[in-house]
Amino acid sequence: MTDDRRFSSPSPLDVEAELAPATASSPGPSAAAASRPPPLRWKKNLALFCLTVVSVFVAGTLWAPISPEDDSVLALVKALPQTWPFAVPFLSILLAHEFGHYFAARAHGVEASLPYFIPLPIVSPLGTMGAVISMKGRIKSRNALLDIGASGPLAGLVVALPVLVVGLMQSEVHATSGPALQEGRSLLYLLLRRLAVGPIPESHDVFLGPAAMAGWAGLLITAFNLFPVGQLDGGHVAYALFGKQQDRYSRAAHFLMLALFVGNVVYFTRHFIADGLSDALRAGVANGMPWLTWFGVVYLMLRMGGREHPPTEPGELSPARKAIAVVTLLLFVLLLMPTPFGTY
Repeated sequence: MTDDRRFSSPSPLDVEAELAPATASSPGPSAAAASRPPPLRWKKNLALFCLTVVSVFVAGTLWAPISPEDDSVLALVKALPQTWPFAVPFLSILLAHEFGHYFAARAHGVEASLPYFIPLPIVSPLGTMGAVISMKGRIKSRNALLDIGASGPLAGLVVALPVLVVGLMQSEVHATSGPALQEGRSLLYLLLRRLAVGPIPESHDVFLGPAAMAGWAGLLITAFNLFPVGQLDGGHVAYALFGKQQDRYSRAAHFLMLALFVGNVVYFTRHFIADGLSDALRAGVANGMPWLTWFGVVYLMLRMGGREHPPTEPGELSPARKAIAVVTLLLFVLLLMPTPFGTY
């Protein structure tokens, strides 16, 4: 996820330099000093990343088989290293995603911060909401916008896909009995599951191991970020491809999240009523809640950052980048999970 903040007015230092030109008695800054890049700030980024590491290891207690000596907090802390089969690959996916953005921005001369990771212990089953990169200055060309927007999801998938495949091969297939919490299924996920596990007998399912869960979570986060809305990664890619028309498409894509929430509530409520579940409506709302939550998060982002994407200078995407943009948006379709997770 990137946070693209543009400034059209000069900073106070720039104004001062313009109003007070160099004189013989008071020499102005040299051209080299004026063009020197600002110092790289990293302390806050490192602190947030360390907190996120701890938060993800705590979240790993849900997905990795740990065996604390007792129910005490101290025993749980001692058992946390056992959650590395989930935490390490998942953190690797996040790092690849965010530094894909960072290096692409730097390559195009866009001033970008290091990633600000967002720890979210207990509230999030993954331990984090990902990260944000702040970019100051204008992304001038569509080519640069495409490179910066697509680099994160593509870099993250380079790590997530092999992690998922290896994790699925290590996972076990067992018989199922009654409703259970299941991971969301996208077209790409179902294809990889079939290739890694083979055909699954009726009334059986794959019980994901920690590495498979990490790879699946990488696909889920990538799908959320590839939604072609605002200044999400998918919004950058779509704006690079479609230009100003994307502002109209963005509004429609945003309300698609709300439609997915309503669709889940209606479908699962009817399904649970047919199964005789007493609290069918509550269970249906719970299955759709990830989409309502993401709709609300994106709404706040649009309120703070503006509903219209910041414009680029005139110019078209190069043919190769057009192909990359189309492939990236097709990946969004292949990664989209109608029900991200819920009770089936």
